[in-house]
Amino acid sequence: MATSSEPAAPASSGWIDKYLEHVRVERRLAARTVELYAFHLQSLTAHAAEANLPLDRVQTAHIRRWMAQLHSAGREPRGIALVLSCWRSFYRWLGNEGLIGFNPVQDVHAPKAGRPLPKALGVDDAVRLAELYDPEADPWTEARDSAIVEVLYGCGLRVSELTGLDAQASNTARGWVDLDALEANVLGKGSKRRIVPMGGKAAEAVRDWLAVRDECAGLTTARLHDANAAAALFISAKGLRMSSQAVWKLLRERSFKAGLTAPVHPHMLRHSFASHVLQSSSDLRAVQELLGHANIATTQVYTRLDFQHLAKVYDAAHPRAQARPEAVRPKAEPKTTHKNTSKE
Repeated sequence: MATSSEPAAPASSGWIDKYLEHVRVERRLAARTVELYAFHLQSLTAHAAEANLPLDRVQTAHIRRWMAQLHSAGREPRGIALVLSCWRSFYRWLGNEGLIGFNPVQDVHAPKAGRPLPKALGVDDAVRLAELYDPEADPWTEARDSAIVEVLYGCGLRVSELTGLDAQASNTARGWVDLDALEANVLGKGSKRRIVPMGGKAAEAVRDWLAVRDECAGLTTARLHDANAAAALFISAKGLRMSSQAVWKLLRERSFKAGLTAPVHPHMLRHSFASHVLQSSSDLRAVQELLGHANIATTQVYTRLDFQHLAKVYDAAHPRAQARPEAVRPKAEPKTTHKNTSKE
């Protein structure tokens, strides 16, 4: 028999094992997710044991206290949210099984996470990537990859918008390029169409690509079997429409060839496009239209990037921006008031 000084033996013996079996078999969660659930539930059990509580006696106040402990220990809000999600799901399952009367995690929420800033390249790095030419690469692949980088950075497209482009306009095309008008017509989120200006460098790169595009050995087979692939602006060596994953891979490889310190992904070029246009124009509404954002609040995150750029310029240029500690003027000593004892 357990003494009063020992942790209470939970009435939940075997509950966690049964729940993990439930999420593995019935919900078919990935093995890694099941492992994370097991880890977080072990943490829940440890907290409950330390408080001398069985799991079915845990109250909302206990959950809030444990969340505060995680937060004070430096756990990020997103990580806390994942822990809460696991515990909430566990107690919801217990309720559905009729093992508890209420969910103590239901009304507990993680601290609000700060919205992370989008990662954008500096202007010099973006230009270095766009101007990269690898003389040892296959000319066909080099022309295609160069055009992809120029269109992503020059038009600010999402990768799905890029891969949806056709070489020519048609009734069935999701998007296309008009090199005469220097425009790209794209199908964005929510099936909303927009027209994006295409810069001279991007148009030139696309023209160079189109000049060699049909030399692809796999294109004849694609024409026979997949008209959609044959119409695509950007195709693989097998003559198929480029996938988003293929674009991610080529950008990663190309960024290393360009000598950039971090791998580049398609959305980073979209962020760079928006940030650089905003830095030069300060026209938030125009950037919103170019990106196809439905809400300007989504675009406003780039003003924070713009401010970071201005702050760096200020820190580097202003003589008083980074005063040395020893150069800071000391506070004046309080004046001592002396009574004048002399008679006037």
